[in-house]
Amino acid sequence: MSRTRITSTVDFEKSGRQTGFLRLPHSVHESAYGFIPIPVVCLKNGSGPTILLNSGNHGDEYEGQVTLMKLIRELKAEQIQGRIIFTPAANFPAALAGRRTSPIDGGNLNRSFPGDPDGTPTKVIAHFIEDVLLPLATYAMDLHSGGSSLMYVPSALGTLHAGEDERNGKTLELLQVFGAPVGFVSRQLMGGDQTLSAAAHRTGVLAIGTEAGGTGTVTPAALRIAEGGVRRVLRHLGIAPDLKTETSPGTRLMEIGGADYFVYTTEGGLFEPLAELGDEVKAGQPAAAIHFQHTPWREAEIVRFERDGMVLCKRIPGRTERGDCLFHLGTDYRN
Repeated sequence: MSRTRITSTVDFEKSGRQTGFLRLPHSVHESAYGFIPIPVVCLKNGSGPTILLNSGNHGDEYEGQVTLMKLIRELKAEQIQGRIIFTPAANFPAALAGRRTSPIDGGNLNRSFPGDPDGTPTKVIAHFIEDVLLPLATYAMDLHSGGSSLMYVPSALGTLHAGEDERNGKTLELLQVFGAPVGFVSRQLMGGDQTLSAAAHRTGVLAIGTEAGGTGTVTPAALRIAEGGVRRVLRHLGIAPDLKTETSPGTRLMEIGGADYFVYTTEGGLFEPLAELGDEVKAGQPAAAIHFQHTPWREAEIVRFERDGMVLCKRIPGRTERGDCLFHLGTDYRN
């Protein structure tokens, strides 16, 4: 049995519909014997696979949170063949604060796996997901977007692993079923081995994710894509076989490679984008101009794309510092 400080008011082996909390003890000045109440929902019925549906990994990424909250209210246990575990606000302190990271410990949940049962709250949450929830699952979906600092072409994403052709084929299949405008893959783990995707791979769980928009807002268009994709995957896997869905509109399979796919700020200043989401760009093409408030007579610094590709992601805030990501590109997937 996993050693964890978190207790669950939900019995994941019990059939039916259960709503409750993952209770993480948190003793602070205002609440000596308090706990952080992380919402959790479990629907279980009959035989079938288990899927973990996760959002709020980053608290300022709202499209996935809204998608899962709406689905939680709609679905009944009788519609399920197998089990769905929902964690719609996984880093609950960050979700309440509307921030990428936790206001309690500064923790970025998606850079905290495999976690630590004796660590700070974010580490404890990561440990519980990897050691308790993922081992219950066959599949996982981790719903992200660009949050407050980035905007994406609404996308689904997965990681391909060398020598795992069968698994890779299933990943590509789920991206096609999800049906976002772009389904992109990486042959290396974005965020390294400290992400939920890496945790899923370590525990033998097939996982895909999303980058369903961003800017710290929710748009009807991005929400339709996220909701439609999740519903199609649940139906395709046989977990919710009668769930109403629209036919997949198809997806453009793309991939992200190494450092040359990313454009970073060279100096701090005001960011003027010279390309937009969805643009096809060429190596050497100007990507951004950086203007200098402290010396406004100085010529702007021009930052250029290092390779050909399509703009999948763009920075949102106008003020930028050296080291901030301004864009990243995708290229068409080649098997």
